Amino acid sequence: MKYTILLSLFFLMSCGQGKKYHDDEETVKVESDLVADILEFQKELDESFKDPDSSPLPDKYRKDFEGLDFYKPDTTYVVKARFERTPEAEPFLMPTTTDRQTQEVVYGIAHFTLNGEEHQLEVYQSLGLMDDEKYEDYLFLPFLDNTNGEETYGGGRYIDLTIPEGNTLVIDFNKAYNPYCVYNKKYSCPLVPRQNYLRTKVRAGVKNFNKD
Repeated sequence: MKYTILLSLFFLMSCGQGKKYHDDEETVKVESDLVADILEFQKELDESFKDPDSSPLPDKYRKDFEGLDFYKPDTTYVVKARFERTPEAEPFLMPTTTDRQTQEVVYGIAHFTLNGEEHQLEVYQSLGLMDDEKYEDYLFLPFLDNTNGEETYGGGRYIDLTIPEGNTLVIDFNKAYNPYCVYNKKYSCPLVPRQNYLRTKVRAGVKNFNKD
């Protein structure tokens, strides 16, 4: 009987260790998939900057362009936010770097933890794009953080998102990119609202553009 109990205990411990092993394996796979997705994003963005049909770069910069300066992929900057929809929000005009204004509405507010602190950001829907089927699920997330003006562009960065099915919104700050007006003054870029200032350093995504 004692031997049977010991054998059963050993079996349970072995199963537990096996479970832990499989959990670790799953975590590594998820981590690996996230990194692969980030690297693919970086590759596609670089390719679009090299292509004269899609690049915001003037010819004098594009001819010697080798790639953007990215932070290394960091999965701690992939956050799951609680997404609070705001269906009663009124449309407003968002100023840009030119005299143009874009019509936006606060589609929802993302609540999340980053760098050990609680944050929230407004997520916008661009009403001017809603007639285009390609953008019917598109959400726009501009933000500022404590790297701006030093490691990243002083005016903040953007992230493209898709309307989630539920109340969880995944935000990957590794996919933060610069407004096109950073590269070429002919573009008109929305200015990041002050309420979307993160009081922390977001060391993920695209860094500032060095024209030298």
